[in-house]
Amino acid sequence: MSSPRVVSDSIVINSSPEQIFDLLADPRRHRLIDGSGAVRETVSGPDRLSRGARFGMQMKIGLPYRVTNTVIEYDENRAIAWQHRAKHTWRYELEATDEGTRVTESWDWSTSPVARLMELVRYPAKNKHAIRASLIRLKRLLEDPPHEC
Repeated sequence: MSSPRVVSDSIVINSSPEQIFDLLADPRRHRLIDGSGAVRETVSGPDRLSRGARFGMQMKIGLPYRVTNTVIEYDENRAIAWQHRAKHTWRYELEATDEGTRVTESWDWSTSPVARLMELVRYPAKNKHAIRASLIRLKRLLEDPPHEC
């Protein structure tokens, strides 16, 4: 991605693209991988996302709020992206490798009408850090899933 208004990071996960995509396409599980600490719970939406699907999330950054996201890209087992009213795009891209799957997560605010405000409040740097944390959580969840008692 060449836009100066995109932050991203990648990690290799010892898991198949199908397993990773299944998790990403389930909005009820997004809270488990969120590295920002902002996602509280899913409040509406399908069990499995698809292109055009809408899902609502209860969030908290300072104060609690709710967002409704729309899936704008959907390529089964390869890529999924969504955005909400502010037009930031959250994207996950999956690429099979010899070691497992390279997962690239990005946050693109280039199409947001509030892009400059996002920069003034330092969201790009905050989101870069949160992306790294999310990828680590995703890796742990898939490589070392919780065990049933």
